[in-house]
Amino acid sequence: MTKQILVGGVPIGGGAPVVIQSMLNTKTTDVEGSLKQIRQLASAGCQIARLAVPNMEAARSFADICKDSPLPLVADIHFDYKMAIAAMENGIHKLRINPGNIGGAEHVRAVADCAKRHHVPIRIGVNAGSLEKDILAQNGGVTAEGMWESAVRHIRMLEQAHFDDIVLSLKASSVPLTVAAYRLADRMCDYPLHLGVTEAGLPGHGTVKSAIGIGALLLDGIGDTVRVSLTGDPVHEPAAALDILRAVGLRGGIRFVSCPTCGRTQIDVASIAQRLAREFADVDRPVTVAVMGCVVNGPGEARDADIALCGGKDCGALYIAGKPVRKLTGDLAEGMANAVREYLNDL
Repeated sequence: MTKQILVGGVPIGGGAPVVIQSMLNTKTTDVEGSLKQIRQLASAGCQIARLAVPNMEAARSFADICKDSPLPLVADIHFDYKMAIAAMENGIHKLRINPGNIGGAEHVRAVADCAKRHHVPIRIGVNAGSLEKDILAQNGGVTAEGMWESAVRHIRMLEQAHFDDIVLSLKASSVPLTVAAYRLADRMCDYPLHLGVTEAGLPGHGTVKSAIGIGALLLDGIGDTVRVSLTGDPVHEPAAALDILRAVGLRGGIRFVSCPTCGRTQIDVASIAQRLAREFADVDRPVTVAVMGCVVNGPGEARDADIALCGGKDCGALYIAGKPVRKLTGDLAEGMANAVREYLNDL
């Protein structure tokens, strides 16, 4: 089990539930725009939000953002240790830096001392695209071992400054490389691990890459917090992360099952399933709802689901707890939605 750190009031590691993170794409100096996006992310299921800090004005903007933010906030900083200190003094809850690029041991110690005073944990973010040149030369390019070596260098800098409130990430855009690096880190240290496939791409392709990489690690019992990195509006990221966590059994909520359909199908499975997914997306109950198109696999799935629709010719059989209870006709999407509502109300 990894050690536990606190980001605001949110625990990461030490057996706590896996935490969902995202990153804003607003300018941090745009206080109202940033707060609007933070609220959107919170509504989508995000628990911790990160903001880029490219200059001192952005670092100081946290004074206004933090006081009204519904989520704990992370400052993402490179190169300038003074911006890290300013961000902490203005209320951030976590810092993302690479100690090796902020100017030497004296600057690292100054940041670590400030972090200790303000109870701010630090994430060391190793990225395959920015490994040290000597590590690349030594390993003939980017490798999992090289990423871990880079992480060790940064960890030692903080530990030598008597700071160990650390979270670690080792991200690559390659899924196999990402998984290998995190598996190595999991064997070698007990710091909480922030999972992600960096620069995964657009929603769709990027979601699949993230699900494979993050999901494989979570199924191994590796990972304490996740970010799904998708190009575009970050509001898609928490929903994708939540779907991954639900798929591997680490989050509650309704589990939707629906068949892919074929020539035997005589009901509109897609529209029924879409209606149910939209209407009950926010329900946090461990309930399985199935929509099946025909009698081949339908009865079997109906038996395994809490509530299910097994399609016939322009009609469907409603199953509850594996047993057929009545026939649905007419608007099957509406009829199934009503049946799910009744089932949830009776729980």
